[in-house]
Amino acid sequence: MANVKNKTRQPGRIAIDGELTIYTALELKEKLLAGLAEAEALELDLSEVGEIDAAGLQLLVMIKQQATETGKALSFTGHSPVVVELLDLSGLAGFFGDPLLIVRKPT
Repeated sequence: MANVKNKTRQPGRIAIDGELTIYTALELKEKLLAGLAEAEALELDLSEVGEIDAAGLQLLVMIKQQATETGKALSFTGHSPVVVELLDLSGLAGFFGDPLLIVRKPT
């Protein structure tokens, strides 16, 4: 189960804790859209995401597109290892445009 937190009680900052999967996407969608509607700029902290699947990735794409369409700033921060892995596999890191460090071990 995923939880949406506002760790610092600041409007414009949401942290996702837990799953970002098909099982939590609908609930998270509503909370993310509400958070985006309430602020001119939204920071989405992904540091505590423990599991993400294609539905979670679609949710991130949707919220990024919604922010662009409404002229609001959206940034993703604290990418957890599973988020980094999925962004790497999907080739979508550039789409989100946020700083992301991917370190690969030499083979």
